[in-house]
Amino acid sequence: MHTSKKLELMAPVGSLESLEAAINSGADSIYFGLDQLNMRARSAKNFDISDIPYIVKKCNYNNIRTYLTINTIIYDHDFFLIKKIANNAKKFGIDAIIAMDQSIINYAKSIDLKVHISTQLNITNIESIKFYSFFADTIVLSRELSLIQIKNIIYNIKNKNIIGPSGNLIKIEIFCHGALCMAISGKCYLSLHSYNSSANRGSCKQNCRKKYTLIDKENGFYIDVDNEYLMSSKDLCTINFLDKIIDTGISLLKIEGRARSPEYVANTTSCYREAIDYILNNQKITKSKINFWFKKLNSVYNRGFYSGYYLGKKIKEWSNKGDSFYTNKKIYLGKVKKFYKKSMIGEFLIESFNLKLNDNIYIIGTNTGLKKTNVKSLMVNDLKTNLALKGDICTFPINFNIKLSDKLYKII
Repeated sequence: MHTSKKLELMAPVGSLESLEAAINSGADSIYFGLDQLNMRARSAKNFDISDIPYIVKKCNYNNIRTYLTINTIIYDHDFFLIKKIANNAKKFGIDAIIAMDQSIINYAKSIDLKVHISTQLNITNIESIKFYSFFADTIVLSRELSLIQIKNIIYNIKNKNIIGPSGNLIKIEIFCHGALCMAISGKCYLSLHSYNSSANRGSCKQNCRKKYTLIDKENGFYIDVDNEYLMSSKDLCTINFLDKIIDTGISLLKIEGRARSPEYVANTTSCYREAIDYILNNQKITKSKINFWFKKLNSVYNRGFYSGYYLGKKIKEWSNKGDSFYTNKKIYLGKVKKFYKKSMIGEFLIESFNLKLNDNIYIIGTNTGLKKTNVKSLMVNDLKTNLALKGDICTFPINFNIKLSDKLYKII
């Protein structure tokens, strides 16, 4: 029997489209980075300081908490920028920053800005929890822990009454889905060594995702291995044992993926939202329901799935593919020219490929987020048709509001 306490689901946001997708898919909170000093500085679109007021206002309106990542290694010359970012986060009402460097943690404490201790700090034991409880109410544990270890840490927090600055018991946050680094909690130096591009400064070149040949240096023999992707970890997926994760007593579940697409954010957030609600409401989760969630998660970008270290495995499972295993891909077709709200008809300019009757489509925009629908009827030049070609202006019914210049994609 699961308790009905609130469990926070945190979604990744790397663009305004992803922000809308997270809001519309049931996230309790979102986390995002600015264009500097976060671990996805190059791989995600990111935002700048001027975006903070809009993001906070939008999320506050939807009763969603906001967390800002400032989770890289910091040098002395960064500190002017650090103060500027932290001061603006405080000014505009960011709920907390996610940080690893002690200088940021100290400064945040000095201005009464809440902090989540980042997984980059590799917290694996109760003594480290005690130390960081002086600075933060929420701690993100290392990804290399088993559920037994996590449950034991949470038990000891309660048993030893370890409280944070708020006077409440420390909350534990863990990842439930997304990409995993081949290094310990993301502390990798391959990119820095190979390209002078530091992963720990948000500039990972992802050496681990490439094909490699294994050679014995002493005799020059090629070593036969089953998989050329020797360092590319599969993605974490916990949807099939989420009840066991919730039973550990964690407070926040976090989805990785600030560099991924709006449809990834929408699908993963909606699946975990539904699964969490099922579990907390003590609803029976059937095998067919789990298969449905797996199918939905597999339809967007992934490198294959495995359970991480949570179930006691000591080594990672490696992907055997360079690109994604996802079953649904999207191709750009065109953009919205007009939207007739009274009749709920959208007018679109087809700029590439073609659109057919009964095609499944995405419409994506900064205010619309990501919406999925099916083309049930199609018109070109006021005539019914089965096909709209490149250059055509076509119309078809839409069951949700869209905006001018929203983009139209075909799902293939």
